[in-house]
Amino acid sequence: MAFGGAMGAGALVGPLLPATATATGDSSHTEHDASDEQETPTNTAHAPSGLQISQDGYTLGPVEVPDKAGQEESLSFRVLGPDAEPLTAFTESHDKRMHLIVVGRDMTGFQHVHPEMADDGTWSIPLELDTPGPYRMFADFVPQEHGEGLTLGADLSIPGDHESRPLPEHAPTAEVDGYTVTLDGELVPGRTNELTLTVSKDSEEVTGLVSYLGAYGHLVALRDGDLAYLHVHPEGEPGDGVTGPGPDITFQAEVPSTGDYRLFLDFKHDGEVHTAEFTAIAGSAVDGSDAPAEDQDGAHDEDDGAESGHSH
Repeated sequence: MAFGGAMGAGALVGPLLPATATATGDSSHTEHDASDEQETPTNTAHAPSGLQISQDGYTLGPVEVPDKAGQEESLSFRVLGPDAEPLTAFTESHDKRMHLIVVGRDMTGFQHVHPEMADDGTWSIPLELDTPGPYRMFADFVPQEHGEGLTLGADLSIPGDHESRPLPEHAPTAEVDGYTVTLDGELVPGRTNELTLTVSKDSEEVTGLVSYLGAYGHLVALRDGDLAYLHVHPEGEPGDGVTGPGPDITFQAEVPSTGDYRLFLDFKHDGEVHTAEFTAIAGSAVDGSDAPAEDQDGAHDEDDGAESGHSH
């Protein structure tokens, strides 16, 4: 799956890697050790974003996870560099040095937060996970020496009885906090399509969106089943003389395969950040085949400007 903004694109390509490790334990906090995850293949150039715990020499260190649902506790982790030492030098991307996404494996309970880093490289943030069950976390960051964005992922587990929820049906509108967000556009494998999300409230279009993390909207896309991830941003930016503060937020989107995708749009208005959620369905590929777009010719073109992580 690839989602691109005005100046670039991110790509989700290659074989799907199973996420096998979960956090377990009975201490006050559950510790998840990155070494328990399945080893990452040597060649990771085509691996989908967010499905690996290690990429380009950077690895998620042990993750300390809240052990009770419905109670705010600390979630903490470190990023280990190529020398296996905790990384402390990060480049700010979209106003933050670390973007953390946590979501249930059934794609409920989505949270996009920004932890703080201690001097020893430990990132932490108070976090409340509403229900027991399996979760997925994504650490989205730019190592200073690496210079390119990375998204590392790990499975988490909150003890207790859990019943997975089915993916919501596809619908063109979403309601959140009194706002209505309308999605216009389709996902078609192998072709870049325009997605426009229009924000309204009380039947009036919202034209006073506020810049949040350097943009009027942020879109996180997860593919159903494997939770392949990409965090993208819309065309234009506040203050460029062209992009208005609503009601429309436009993205260029391309996905490599048919299937269901879950879209999470963050936008800010009246001092609050709101998240609208959609289920989008990617239909048949442009040549009529259901095969992933990057597999149509047997390979993915590495010269298309694709990169993982944030896309401007």
